[in-house]
Amino acid sequence: MKVSAILFRYRMVINMVIIVLGFWAPWIQYGGIGSHILLLEWLALEIARAGLLSFTAATPILIVGGALVAAVGAILRVWGSAWLGHGVVLDPRMQAGALTADGPFRYVRNPLYLGLGFMFAALALLMPATGALFVMIAGPLFLFILIRGEEAFLTAQFGDPYRVYLQAVPRLIPRLRTTVAPSGNKPHWLQGVLSEINPIGVFVTIAFLSWTYDTQLMWRAIAVTFGLSLVVRAFMPGLKLAANSPE
Repeated sequence: MKVSAILFRYRMVINMVIIVLGFWAPWIQYGGIGSHILLLEWLALEIARAGLLSFTAATPILIVGGALVAAVGAILRVWGSAWLGHGVVLDPRMQAGALTADGPFRYVRNPLYLGLGFMFAALALLMPATGALFVMIAGPLFLFILIRGEEAFLTAQFGDPYRVYLQAVPRLIPRLRTTVAPSGNKPHWLQGVLSEINPIGVFVTIAFLSWTYDTQLMWRAIAVTFGLSLVVRAFMPGLKLAANSPE
């Protein structure tokens, strides 16, 4: 449990390190393993070599597919954050103030982690192929470790009500129908959007900047949105207090 709490506390840093390593792929420069060709280009080349589509046809299809994956990730992250609240999403500690079973949490237990997994997959298109492989292994593995740690923590805190929830709602593959009744809570959509600027920025980058085929521009755009997300998150507690104060 202590290890899980430490990993949870530094989850943003660890996720960032995984993504940075995927983009950097130091094993290419220092170990000669793989090449710097982006996964997007590598997949398009392989599709062309297989005779399925030409390179010029495969590339835009992959870009559109990547944009759709990024969109799903951003939607899940915003939807989950809006219902869970930015205070819980951003808190470095595991929390068990109340059992959240509203919004996306009625259909899947971990919409935020599922959204992050989609974001990993979308970002992988802009990484060297070996870096993408690293991220698609290390990223989901780390998320699975976090999920197991949270489940153990919440089971200890809530007991049987949480065990019932575990049986009713799948871990990562959403159900189209749910038997979980809403508890009547309301989503905070503005806070959800502000909490998830980075996933939204990933979608915008892939959907609109991939067509430039300018790798450096796309990397800079993702870095800028990540930095902007950190700034906004730093000010969000103050924004919440201001919104709740009387005029």
